[in-house]
Amino acid sequence: MLMNVLRRPQGLSKLRFYSTQTTRPFVPPASLNNFDFRQRQPEKPRPTSPAFYTARPEFYDQLSSLESALQYAKTALTSCHLLPLPQFARDALPPRVNAWVDKRELGLKLKSTLTTSRYRRVVLVLNELETYRSIAEKAGIVELQEGIRGITELFERADAATMLLRGKAKPVKFDEYGRSYTLGKRKTSSARVWIVPVQQPAADKSTTQSMPAATETDTALAALLNPNSSSKSNEPVSVAQILVNNTPLSTYFPIPADRARVIHPIKLAGLLGAYNIFAIVRGGGTSGQSGALAHGIAKGLAAHEPAVAMILKKAKLLRRDPRMVERKKPGLAKARKRYTWVKR
Repeated sequence: MLMNVLRRPQGLSKLRFYSTQTTRPFVPPASLNNFDFRQRQPEKPRPTSPAFYTARPEFYDQLSSLESALQYAKTALTSCHLLPLPQFARDALPPRVNAWVDKRELGLKLKSTLTTSRYRRVVLVLNELETYRSIAEKAGIVELQEGIRGITELFERADAATMLLRGKAKPVKFDEYGRSYTLGKRKTSSARVWIVPVQQPAADKSTTQSMPAATETDTALAALLNPNSSSKSNEPVSVAQILVNNTPLSTYFPIPADRARVIHPIKLAGLLGAYNIFAIVRGGGTSGQSGALAHGIAKGLAAHEPAVAMILKKAKLLRRDPRMVERKKPGLAKARKRYTWVKR
């Protein structure tokens, strides 16, 4: 009770005060009918792009235009009853050969720093556009083909022709005598291989008829592995031979596994005794040199006999083996071997 008396004076406890004076002059509502509120709140300028409020409006504008072109091409092909394309027809299309600009150059074109995911997103749209262009080319729709080509040319490398030729294997050339020259590699070894077709001598008919086909193959294989063995028998000597650094194959490679690796492409192609092979090998050991020689022989046989090229390709003999010796690491005994741990 004492506190209430101190807070409120006794004479003013039951009085109320009304404020009749306003801080602002009274404005009748009818006088605001002709008032223009737009002068006080000007409108903000509208964004020039739908992607204005994104972090990368230039990138999304370009991507949106590419996707619009893709949708237009898809609609045009669908109206011509070319889409959806069956899988066998899609497989029959020529392979897509394009060399798009790299991530950095594409970022400069789009005026934005690209991440790997954004770069792949653009490349996927360009690849699909190129697929639609090849469909239009096969169907003879020239206008659509030229329109898509005009878009994709903007994103191709300046040295696209050189980049596309870099991955292709150079054709094997033949000289005036029908000899082929190929280069084989394996590990740190290299082999230069010359393959010459065998000039079959005129053989006696009675001898040829009495000799079965299996015996001829065995004789040719034995002559390649051991050229001195046929001189002790009455069988005809095979003309085909393999010389490595001016040395017979069996003498240069004493290990049977190395000789088998060299002859493997010849046996697989069924061309034993059909070609003379001369090679110069350098670098590495016997395993690497035999692998390099087999690589060069396979490339030469594929050039002489295109019919066996697919057989050699499926056997992975036309492709250089990319495996190399792993380097020694500091602090280790070898590439991965560690030193024995000693407590003291």
